[in-house]
Amino acid sequence: MKLTLRVWRQKNAATDGGMATYYVDGISEDMSFLEMLDTLNEKLIVEGEEPVAFDHDCREGICGACSLVINGDAHGPERTTTCQLHMRSFEDGDTIDVEPWRAAAFPVVKDLVVDRSAFDRIIGAGGYISAPTGAAPEAHATPVPKPDADFAFEHAECIGCGACVAACPNGSAMLFTSAKVNHLNVLPQGAPERETRVLDMVAQMDDEGFGGCTLTGECATACPKGIPLPSIAAMNKEYLRATLKAGKVGR
Repeated sequence: MKLTLRVWRQKNAATDGGMATYYVDGISEDMSFLEMLDTLNEKLIVEGEEPVAFDHDCREGICGACSLVINGDAHGPERTTTCQLHMRSFEDGDTIDVEPWRAAAFPVVKDLVVDRSAFDRIIGAGGYISAPTGAAPEAHATPVPKPDADFAFEHAECIGCGACVAACPNGSAMLFTSAKVNHLNVLPQGAPERETRVLDMVAQMDDEGFGGCTLTGECATACPKGIPLPSIAAMNKEYLRATLKAGKVGR
């Protein structure tokens, strides 16, 4: 395959960026998108140019680091992570635009790399269980109804890639935050901090500068792990419950 790549290049956060055009040849349809970028970088290095900076880690669709906007879509034309997107999804001779996430809360570090530490701070505000549990309990010691277990597992699949933010016209992080709140709040282990968790995480999300949610649904459509849109409604319910409880305690 021969491809024309239009890639966002930006030296650092303090400088302006722009699209640069490159041509690559000999691309196999069995390559992943990141392997194609590796091929581009090898070509640039040989030609004495600076390679394109992009995030990656596991390359197995687990870590979420490989986040890119490809032809205007978060992670590209397939509902998967960028590292699991293969070049068979494109045609010989295609022109492909490659850009970083576009969100105020995800500033560009260099080229295609963005700073997603805002997600880390949201999790740090309450996305954990601090109650000491001692040694690992026996698997059936704490019964969990199957619907609750299924709900928790569904939301625990979130890998924090940020596709929901990149796809949202408002740059909202509601789907990410709801996934992190819901998968803990529905389990017995998360009950002691159920109210403070949702209040603190939503407050941190707002402080990070993410946009407001207007339920356009683009977040759920782009999510490579299929976190459902009703997750946001479930978190809103948790937030209302916690707010009312805090109000009663305050009186």
